[in-house]
Amino acid sequence: MKLVTYEREGQRRLGVIVADSVVDLPDLAAAAGKTCPQDMLSFIQQSPGALELAKALLTKADLMARSSIPLSQTKLLAPLPQTPKGVIGVGLNYVAHVAESSRTMETQKDVPSHPVIFIKPSTSIVGPEEAIVHDAQLTKMLDWEAELGAVIGRRCRNVSETEAMDYVFGYTCVNDVSARDLRHGGQWCFAKGQDTYAPMGPWIVTADEIADAHDLDISLVLNGVEKQKSNTRHMIFNIPKLIAHLSSGITLEPGDVIATGTPEGVGISRTPPEFMKAGDVVEVVIESVGTLRNHVIAA
Repeated sequence: MKLVTYEREGQRRLGVIVADSVVDLPDLAAAAGKTCPQDMLSFIQQSPGALELAKALLTKADLMARSSIPLSQTKLLAPLPQTPKGVIGVGLNYVAHVAESSRTMETQKDVPSHPVIFIKPSTSIVGPEEAIVHDAQLTKMLDWEAELGAVIGRRCRNVSETEAMDYVFGYTCVNDVSARDLRHGGQWCFAKGQDTYAPMGPWIVTADEIADAHDLDISLVLNGVEKQKSNTRHMIFNIPKLIAHLSSGITLEPGDVIATGTPEGVGISRTPPEFMKAGDVVEVVIESVGTLRNHVIAA
């Protein structure tokens, strides 16, 4: 199931993609004499019950027709415009990216012994087709990072690796936009956490739709040219390891998003280095999840 947050008459609405349409889930539930959560975060918090209700409602073709809007006529927003913790970022999580980063960004040469964690605030989140803002007064090195986002479905603490995938609600695309020249004192949060630096979407694909989250092609395309191309099998710390590590000290909550790291091919490590600028169009493409498309504008 592909779940979306979309805009209707100035309001955020919860929907599901069916063919080339968005079915409004609260409207569909009301037509069937049921009640459904009104927003994505509430839907995740009330699952698996809410998810089972949605699946049952989507069998009612006659009612769906009344609650459907052509996808081409909708404005999709970030599936989770706000999350409990913003976006939990993971750095240096692909071997080839560790190597290129040590060469061009003076990061460690060795593969990390533990996940490298940072936080992007909720104010950095934007949705598909929304703008990434390039403030040339702040950065000359605005870079891209294609990442698979894992969405937490249930509150968890001290989860084992063997149980961790049971806590994943679904997956989305994330672009971990990074200002490479703003890593002050070795800290990443300002360089990665500015407004519009966490494009997300275009939807959340529920976990039952993904056979293996660790065997998905992942790429990034800038102005029609492929810049990154890899597969999630090359993660150093897979999703169970990330959840186990994070939950050992941080309570994970429904709606938390873990951006699981980027493969090689970031702009600063290319020869010569390349960076995003106003007018660019950037796409994160993840097999079985979708394509997240954004454009870059000047501040």
